[in-house]
Amino acid sequence: MASEIPIPIGVSAHHVHLSQADVERLFGEGHQLTPRSPLSQPGQFASEEQVRLIGPRGSVDRVRVLGPARGSTQVEISRTEGYALGINAPVRMSGDIQGTPGLYMEGPKGQIDINEGVIYAQRHLHMTPGDARRLDLSDGDIVRLRVGGGRELIFGDVAVRVSPKFKLEFHLDTDEANAAGVNTGDQAFLDGIQKRGNRR
Repeated sequence: MASEIPIPIGVSAHHVHLSQADVERLFGEGHQLTPRSPLSQPGQFASEEQVRLIGPRGSVDRVRVLGPARGSTQVEISRTEGYALGINAPVRMSGDIQGTPGLYMEGPKGQIDINEGVIYAQRHLHMTPGDARRLDLSDGDIVRLRVGGGRELIFGDVAVRVSPKFKLEFHLDTDEANAAGVNTGDQAFLDGIQKRGNRR
């Protein structure tokens, strides 16, 4: 049964995606991100580079830049960090940044002021087409997932994302993971389907 298939959990700490132009503004002309460690999703990596986020109320230091460079700059923080920065960001899927707040970002070679790009990441579930068939899910579905840990919780509004480039994993931010008492490598299970996406 689909509800008995274990789904690995990945806890996503605050991080930044940078365009190549912003990489160079923050770290120097011609600079390329330096891979530090691979991430669970194929081709993605945590880089050696870190930045400082500066908002109206405060700042957050040593925020890791993830690679490779993207087409646009984006900042993913938890709600706790939003309070510290003085920023009220919307819950969005990665890449959906139109109309979101901006902030200042500081690197060793410069500072940039982004007009938009700060989000709280929507809970989401990466999977391959094979995983989708096993779980009877499709890209765009919205599901509920049950997690155990220290406090059993059911997380709703989890967006399903299907691609041959993905690996099966449920992504939570640090606030949500702490509330549930779970860590990267723990497991979740499908609890139900809230909404079906656009099926062909």
